[in-house]
Amino acid sequence: MSNKDKKYLECGKIVNTHGIKGAVKLESWCDYPETLAELECIYFKVNGEFEERRIVSASVFKRHVIACVEGINDIDTAAALKETVIYADREDIPLEEGDYFITDLIGLPVIDADNGKEYGTVSEVFNTGASDIYTVKTAEGERMIPAVPEFIIDIDLERGIFVRPIEGMFD
Repeated sequence: MSNKDKKYLECGKIVNTHGIKGAVKLESWCDYPETLAELECIYFKVNGEFEERRIVSASVFKRHVIACVEGINDIDTAAALKETVIYADREDIPLEEGDYFITDLIGLPVIDADNGKEYGTVSEVFNTGASDIYTVKTAEGERMIPAVPEFIIDIDLERGIFVRPIEGMFD
């Protein structure tokens, strides 16, 4: 199964309780916390299966999301869920034209846009604040490439990531 066939994507985790009535504080792993706050449902992974939980209400507070979640009705239940990773159904997250889920980029080949040479595959994506950085696993080790238009020419989820590297980037 390729990454783009994954139905459920990690979207954050419960980092704390909020109040005494079971609200939870969520750390959002989405580009914007508003994306997580606007979901109608989240999912918990329980014994390898995904369990749906309706979000009763949610709001953004200082880059976190404060949420009231179905079935979490008191502080003890909320506290027991601290550090729990939460998931979203990929169909519930709207993507703009040209946007991708990070998980769909992992494993894609990185190909020279001019000569077709394959440098390696994307093994990780992380953000430095200014832009995403793609870690590319090559035969010579790991290399990093900023995900900016100067280097990333095209992303085709079927064929790969086409790049125009500068001298020394993959040497």
